[in-house]
Amino acid sequence: MMQFSVHRVRKVRSLTPGIFALANHHFSVATESSWKHRTSLRVPNLIGGSFVDSQSSEFVDVINPATQEVVSQIPLTTGKEFKSAVSAAKEAFPSWKNTPITTRQRVMLKFQELIRKNMDKLAFNVTMEQGKTLKDAQGDVFRGLEVVEHACGMATLQMGEYVSNVSNGIDTYSLREPLGVCAGICPFNFPAMIPLWMFPVAATCGNTFILKPSEKDPGASMMLAELAMEAGLPDGVLNIVHGTHDVVNAICDDDDIRAISFVGSNTAGMHIYSRASAKGKRVQSNMGAKNHVVVMPDANIDSTINALVAAGFGAAGQRCMALSTVVFVGDSKPWEEKLLERAKTLKVSAGTEPDADLGPVISKQAKERVCRLVQSGVDSGAKLLLDGRDIVVPGYEKGNFIGPTILSGVTPDMECYKEEIFGPVLLCMQANSLDEAINIVNQNKYGNGAAIFTTSGAAARKFQTEIESGQFLVCIICHPISAVAYTIKLLFLFPDKIVASCFCFLYKIGINVPIPVPLPFFSFTGSKASFAGDLNFYGKAGVQFYTQIKTVTQQWKDLSGGSGVSLAMPTSQK
Repeated sequence: MMQFSVHRVRKVRSLTPGIFALANHHFSVATESSWKHRTSLRVPNLIGGSFVDSQSSEFVDVINPATQEVVSQIPLTTGKEFKSAVSAAKEAFPSWKNTPITTRQRVMLKFQELIRKNMDKLAFNVTMEQGKTLKDAQGDVFRGLEVVEHACGMATLQMGEYVSNVSNGIDTYSLREPLGVCAGICPFNFPAMIPLWMFPVAATCGNTFILKPSEKDPGASMMLAELAMEAGLPDGVLNIVHGTHDVVNAICDDDDIRAISFVGSNTAGMHIYSRASAKGKRVQSNMGAKNHVVVMPDANIDSTINALVAAGFGAAGQRCMALSTVVFVGDSKPWEEKLLERAKTLKVSAGTEPDADLGPVISKQAKERVCRLVQSGVDSGAKLLLDGRDIVVPGYEKGNFIGPTILSGVTPDMECYKEEIFGPVLLCMQANSLDEAINIVNQNKYGNGAAIFTTSGAAARKFQTEIESGQFLVCIICHPISAVAYTIKLLFLFPDKIVASCFCFLYKIGINVPIPVPLPFFSFTGSKASFAGDLNFYGKAGVQFYTQIKTVTQQWKDLSGGSGVSLAMPTSQK
């Protein structure tokens, strides 16, 4: 069963809007073109081009993690409302599919322009709902914007192939066509970037889309949807439904949805992957991570320490590409002393404060989990070099704050190492050689990314070559549906023994780069327990995920006075 942390679910008898304003931001009535002027806390669904208030009697509070104030409320969308959203997407598909690709590109060109103009508003919303600093929130928006910019060149990305005269008078060509209705299920940690990984690529390919934002920070998705419609995206091409596990299961089960993109935890990701693929859907599921960096003795001290601090504690460690584990080759003590010195200078505060380096974690439950994993490391023998668990931020005493935390002497058998912490916690390990360090990285069940800091080209090349990547790729489409569920079961039962037949094993490698997140003309690859599926996000793989190949063989020649009927298998020999 999926585990969603649903906090403050409220049953509401009356649907009469209350009066609400947040700073200078107001919100609109049910089906007006803008949702930003609403007088209610409640966030509407987007169905068929209209912002529609849900008829649900249950709502989830969206909480500012720095203050615990209620920012808004999202509905637990009803089954009828969900079907309406799918129907709207299905109805919009034929027309949108047949819209010239140059027209679809122009919508994205206008969309990226509007995102740029509204960058500060989007970033402010991200900070209020998610907690990250304003500067970090702008980076969140900008990295998503880059995917939109890349989608503006879809005509080239979606090109097919053509071979003339494969046989006498016969030509063959292939087309990349959209799938139909696709869906995206988003995490809380990148409220703007992850939705922009999904629907711009899918829509520019000619698909229609159902987006389910995180129940913890839906505002950025709503703002982006409004900007997309302002840019010219037709009604029904993008729809938004809110909720938790019920709407996720509905997405997995609906026969009209052809493909699902997911980013989030392993528990939810494996549930979605197994349930949706068993229904014959195409799925890409980006999940948990345990990103390692190997630091060689010859690495530049200042630049390496700066990179470790930024990648380890940025966004309060709530990034799927956050640096969680440092493996020092040789003596680790001098490095740890410098790391401790630099980490102590970081300012923890609300993301809206101009001097904040890192903000709160998303919820009370998240803070409790991080603190528990840190304590488990201490109990197992790790040394606590820096403890940020009891930090109190003046003026924000109720916030979910954790200061930078560093554990040294960590070993692979510790729970804090085995599990993704998803907080501002850096684990320090020691290896006697590069070979030992590579072995530590390769033995970990996760595989989102790994990096090395060194001035040695030979060491960098060895690392790049020997870190596990690519050798276990077998596409899921080669297997019956029943084999998919069976392979998933085997992976859970024997994680160290099974070489998976349905997972894409591709690493992101960084060489003197701590967070090797590729730009959109490459794909966001993942491996082992960090990714399930056969096609990754954005780049060429993203276009392939949202399209299907149609191969056409045609014959145009003078067939007058044919040579009679032959029942033999046609070949190209004549």
